Amino acid sequence: MDKFLEFVTTACTGASFPASVDALGKAIVMGYYDGNTVTALWNYAQYFSLNQNFYGTTFGPSTPGAMNLVSGQTHGVDPSANIGTGTDVIADSVVGDPDPFYDDCSGSEQVGMLNTNKNVGDLLNEKNVTWGWFQGGFRPTAISSGKAVCGLSTNRIDGVSVSAYSAHHEPFQYYASTSNPHHNAPASTAEIGHNGPANHQYDLADFWNAAFSGHLPAVSFLKATRAQDGHASNSTPLDEQEFLVDTLNKLQSLEEWESTAVFITWDDSDGWYDHQLGNIINGSETTEDAFSGTGLCGNGASALGGFQGRCGYGPRIPLLVISPYAKENFVDPTLTDQSSILRFIEDNWDLGRIGNGSFDEIAGRVTNMFSFEHNRSERVFLDSSTGLVIAAENSF
Repeated sequence: MDKFLEFVTTACTGASFPASVDALGKAIVMGYYDGNTVTALWNYAQYFSLNQNFYGTTFGPSTPGAMNLVSGQTHGVDPSANIGTGTDVIADSVVGDPDPFYDDCSGSEQVGMLNTNKNVGDLLNEKNVTWGWFQGGFRPTAISSGKAVCGLSTNRIDGVSVSAYSAHHEPFQYYASTSNPHHNAPASTAEIGHNGPANHQYDLADFWNAAFSGHLPAVSFLKATRAQDGHASNSTPLDEQEFLVDTLNKLQSLEEWESTAVFITWDDSDGWYDHQLGNIINGSETTEDAFSGTGLCGNGASALGGFQGRCGYGPRIPLLVISPYAKENFVDPTLTDQSSILRFIEDNWDLGRIGNGSFDEIAGRVTNMFSFEHNRSERVFLDSSTGLVIAAENSF
């Protein structure tokens, strides 16, 4: 990774950045976050489990990361659901950030996956396991000509208003089988997690309606509004901290906490690159590859289904496990990737594998971060503004 910042960095400029950031220019990427800034994450790591060898499944921005989380597979673009994607799609694999084809709130570049491609939602449905994706800003603010309008904006802690919903962060909308194109609301709170008009795709508020009424789905994916999602161009670590701490404080207040595991991770490195170089376990040879030479990543051979455009592992990213079963103050060296969380879900509910070249087949296990023989009684509550511990109490 030596000197790559010198060549690939772009300065952060524009209205969404304060003048102090503009002044740094390319030097912005040489900043770092420690316990003085991401205090909540630092404190959660002291009480729970951190993996130091966790990587993006493939190189790329947010969309491939989100898709790898739920399917371990970014190949299989449907030619009839591919609009204006250009270099976002290479060798029928998603490598950029196109919006999902099955979403009214998508922009001009859209892509959908073939019906033969499965994701974990399909596997959960086959086994009748309750589940849902819950994202801030998903609930439409209006319906225009039969289509949803995602017009909600929310404020960051500095008062800047940011549009709430990001379509390309919603991986299940790329698949017809698990999409909710018009952002239909669930027919009732009892439907949440089950089949119905919303088809398992919900607003973040629906999660709490379900959780506080005793209808918590077995598997839930939570995504903050853009103001709180930590993305460097529209959010900050402190906004992200507000979301994470508020979420975990509420979850720990539930009776279901005793059997809950929360995975905190990111869809990509987001420009905060890490010095640790991961293993190239799946090669690629396309015009977008450059890791090992022009048009080449690894030896160019794709071992997983023979599909190109899926070079990985990508950059190292954080993974925290917060749970009564998480080992305390533990740093796990197990080689893992985004599809390792997918594999955990598959194994825990006996779902089987995605198949079709999914990374879940070779994903390292996250189970070393747990001690299932020891259910800890401690609940750790933090201050959402400071990230400091306000209570660590035994309450089971």
